[in-house]
Amino acid sequence: MDFANFLIQLLNSVQYGLLLFMLAAGLTLIFGIMGVVNLAHGSFYMLGAYLAWWLSGLTGSFTLAIVGGAALSVAFGLALERLLFRHFYHRDHLDQVLLTFGLIYIFEELRSILWGDDVHGVAIPEALGASVPLTGILSYPVYRLFMSGACIALAVGLYLFISRTRLGMKIRAGAFNREMTESLGINIKLIYAVVFALGVGLAATAGMIAAPIASVYPNMGSQVLIMCLVVVVIGGIGSVRGALIAALLVGFVDTFGKVLLPSVAGMLVYMLMAVVLLWKPEGLFKQ
Repeated sequence: MDFANFLIQLLNSVQYGLLLFMLAAGLTLIFGIMGVVNLAHGSFYMLGAYLAWWLSGLTGSFTLAIVGGAALSVAFGLALERLLFRHFYHRDHLDQVLLTFGLIYIFEELRSILWGDDVHGVAIPEALGASVPLTGILSYPVYRLFMSGACIALAVGLYLFISRTRLGMKIRAGAFNREMTESLGINIKLIYAVVFALGVGLAATAGMIAAPIASVYPNMGSQVLIMCLVVVVIGGIGSVRGALIAALLVGFVDTFGKVLLPSVAGMLVYMLMAVVLLWKPEGLFKQ
């Protein structure tokens, strides 16, 4: 592998890892702060991809589709938390698993009713359709660089929101001790609704950003859910920092595994997870 090809694969691994982080961050926030096991998290990724396809067709603008899709997904997350998840905070994890597993099938049926079962494509905006030349014959798409930049910006924004804002302080307090937080007069139900909506919004935004290069197709959420769970387990359940490092590790191993060891590439990520758990059973970072 020459340097140009190595650089392309390295950029691909970083872009894939950052996209996984956006997904895993929402999942680890929901579990780490609210204690809810959400197997339907991949469905929110699918929702974002379909919203990007549908809204870009209606408006003719991918930018408007992302803004409108993000707003709709956050509103959907607030409604879902109020109608369903709020009643399962104090239930066993098995009840939460059964609820979210059932939601996967419900969302798939609703997707089929609303948008059909065909595979769709989302056009890359003209401003991002160029490529950056690396050698005389190799180049790298600008849109993939945009994806990495957007994920980094969202990651920085999430960090600043959780660690530097008053609402973020209340979220951290509620995750540490819910009873004490409520006794101080903080509306913990509102805090949980914001966290859940934030997790849904992150997953849907990841789906919208990925739609132009990954296509939009049925059951696409189930495939990313497995990788998302692997990232959360490796990074440490409840740790956003761990999710970032684990996502980059998974992206690197998966991308270079497919190039250098294609015959065993499918198991390399799970081997990485096994090694990490043997070394640190709680994951790389505790909550």
